[in-house]
Amino acid sequence: MRETDLAAVATISDAVHGRFTEPVAVYAERLALYPSGCRVLEQDGEVAGYLITHPWHRDESPKLGALLGAIPPQADTYYLHDIALLPSARGTGAGKAVLDFVMDRARALGFADITLMAIGGADRFWAAQGFVYVPHAMDPSYGAGAHRMRMAI
Repeated sequence: MRETDLAAVATISDAVHGRFTEPVAVYAERLALYPSGCRVLEQDGEVAGYLITHPWHRDESPKLGALLGAIPPQADTYYLHDIALLPSARGTGAGKAVLDFVMDRARALGFADITLMAIGGADRFWAAQGFVYVPHAMDPSYGAGAHRMRMAI
């Protein structure tokens, strides 16, 4: 992902996440703070999806739409902040490639697990990938039905 991709990332987020989309400043900050965890998927020369990941705290999730300020030096999990694929990118193997990348990145950094917040019914997809539900206090920024999930690697 490059700064020039951020407009496309925001457009994809709006299309895929609806009311859970985040301001472009969030994507810009994640890219600035942790560029090696930010990727785009291109199809026919156009951005068709993106991934944002970074080290974080296992038992808390960044508030949706909030800036981080910094990657915590005492991070204890690899956090899958966001993945969004346009319909044209689904069913192409992109999801598996993304998860493989995230797992490789987490292992390379010495983390024992990957954590995410699943919204809008995405928990079923993540459960099928091996993520398990983790009890957590409800964070209203993620909406009702949000689930913290984790996968040991």
